[in-house]
Amino acid sequence: MNHQALLPLFTAASAQAAEPLSLADAVQQLPLADESREGYERTSFKHWVDADKDRCNTRMEVLIAESRVEPTIEGACKVVGGEWFSYYDGFTLTEPGGLDIDHMVPLAEAWDSGASAWSADRREAYANDLDADRSLVAVTARSNRSKSDQDPATWLPPLADARCTYATDWVSTKLRWGLNVDQPEADALVELAEGCGQETVEYEPVA
Repeated sequence: MNHQALLPLFTAASAQAAEPLSLADAVQQLPLADESREGYERTSFKHWVDADKDRCNTRMEVLIAESRVEPTIEGACKVVGGEWFSYYDGFTLTEPGGLDIDHMVPLAEAWDSGASAWSADRREAYANDLDADRSLVAVTARSNRSKSDQDPATWLPPLADARCTYATDWVSTKLRWGLNVDQPEADALVELAEGCGQETVEYEPVA
């Protein structure tokens, strides 16, 4: 995956960056807890906001940052062309209409894993997290909708070569935001980590 640096457009108070960990060690740092979707509504996470008031909302910011060529922008901030590599399934797209901006850890999964106890402001910060390039990713709409709100116990990218990157991105995001894992998810991540010995997890915790 081409992880390009995203500008820190939504400032969230954060602690000092954690020391890099192997994926296997990082998985062991994830708190284990049962999950509950009780009370979840997608509207609990206000997203695609224009946090820095530059007229580009979060979706547009990600499209601009992840385009492999200079994107074409019309009007105030409407991305209409570029080149994006969907690392989940290995497709390259040049029209943004075929792309979804995926929350690496889906909003419903975040709710299940601890976000239900957060303030509305923290949930908004999570849903628009441009301070970590692993949090949001432009991928084909098909792959994103196949994933839906599943965790790695029930869904992995169809492109096998992407799975170590995906597991690393998932674990990094959960550690960054202090989210839990349930037992099936933890087991799946442990199994993935066994085959991903070269992956390193780096993240900056959000206070």
